[in-house]
This record gives sequence, C-alpha cells and structure tokens, in this order.
Amino acid sequence: MSDAAVSPAVNEDEAALATPFVKCLVRLIRAQESYSYCLWEGKSDATLLADFIVTRKKRQAIPGMGYPDPDVLSRLDMFYTTVGLAIAKRFRPVTSPIVEMKTTRTSGPCFSRSGSSSFYPDVHRFGFETFRQLGEAGTKVVDDATSATEAYRDVARA
Repeated sequence: MSDAAVSPAVNEDEAALATPFVKCLVRLIRAQESYSYCLWEGKSDATLLADFIVTRKKRQAIPGMGYPDPDVLSRLDMFYTTVGLAIAKRFRPVTSPIVEMKTTRTSGPCFSRSGSSSFYPDVHRFGFETFRQLGEAGTKVVDDATSATEAYRDVARA
C-alpha cells in the first residue's frame, strides 16, 4: 500500500527531472562544480537540485530580514543563467541574465521604502515546492522570452 502512495510522487519527480530545462540546470551545476573539488561527482540529479526545493514550511522558517544568503543568490543566478542557455539553445541568440544579485552592504532607507522592499524579502525564499514546479517555472520563463524574442527578431539581433 505504501508503494502506491509513493509511486505517483516518484514518477512525477522523475518526469520533472527529465524536462529539458531541468536537465540544462543540472548540466550547469555539474559544469560549475567540476572546477572545484568535485563534491557532486556521483550524486543524483535530485540531490544536486535539492537546494532548489523550498517547501512552504521551510519558506516560513526563513527570516526575511538581513542580507540574502550567498547560496540563495547563487541558486537564483544559476536558474536565470539556465534560462539564458535554454533560450540560446532554442533560438540561437546570445543571451545572458540582465539582473545580477550580489550581497552588498547598503545604507539608508533603500529597502525600507514601500514598493522597493517587496522583492528583497522574496530573494531569501527563492525556491520551488517540487521538482515539477521548478521545471514548469523555468520552462514558462524560457517560453515567454522565446516568444517575445521571435515577435521582435530585429530588436533581438541588434
């Protein structure tokens, strides 16, 4: 009986891990890790992507104050770098993320004004409930960017 209860979730995870966006993300993680100490060598794709899964319970436990963790910023950067790679694979323009997040010490009311503070706390909680949501979110961003690029080909080539 427990096999029947676990089987759909396992099949859903396997299907999500097989999507082109998630496979590209895994390749990027493995490529970046090969330059360091090969800590991920022999690890499964699910293990590599485990930090991208932030359940509701985990998300609520993360404080929204202070500076974002460098690991969170690294995951955010990898996600959008993968978006750029996926767009390049589909459409062949050279792409790169236009937002770069860094941990910096800011002074003053930069993040205390209404309107500018809404994005900042969300950075702390970047992640997805499941591998399926990770794949769907990445694919949606790539699809939206690709259709916008195809609609304005001249601008994209300029």
